[in-house]
Amino acid sequence: MNLQQFLISVNETNSANNYLPIALQLLFAGGFVSLMLLVSNFLGPKRKTSDKLENFASGIETHGDARSPMAIKYFLVAILFVLFDVEVIFFYPYAVNFKSLGWSGFLEVVLFVAFFLVGFIYIIKKGALQWED
Repeated sequence: MNLQQFLISVNETNSANNYLPIALQLLFAGGFVSLMLLVSNFLGPKRKTSDKLENFASGIETHGDARSPMAIKYFLVAILFVLFDVEVIFFYPYAVNFKSLGWSGFLEVVLFVAFFLVGFIYIIKKGALQWED
């Protein structure tokens, strides 16, 4: 196969006709969502009472200001949890394909775990998970 035949085959596979089903699906989905919002707006109840217009506080009486300062440790632990949780998610593709990856895949996962442990040891040494009494 020469270059010209290759370019023709690439252009045939990347034609606009191939994207027509995706465009139709997106148009249908957007139209359906818009239609449902309009129908619920026109047919839904519109009784505006004082109880409905009041702020919802899950049955608990409000007190104080919502903008009171919080310790940064809460946010730091949450961010670290998300960071390490997302890193653990990357083990799933390895677990699915570990036979086909062979020793090179195993070494890459060992390297990944090493980086993971270095980061974990770093945050332990910095005292990011130490709570003050």
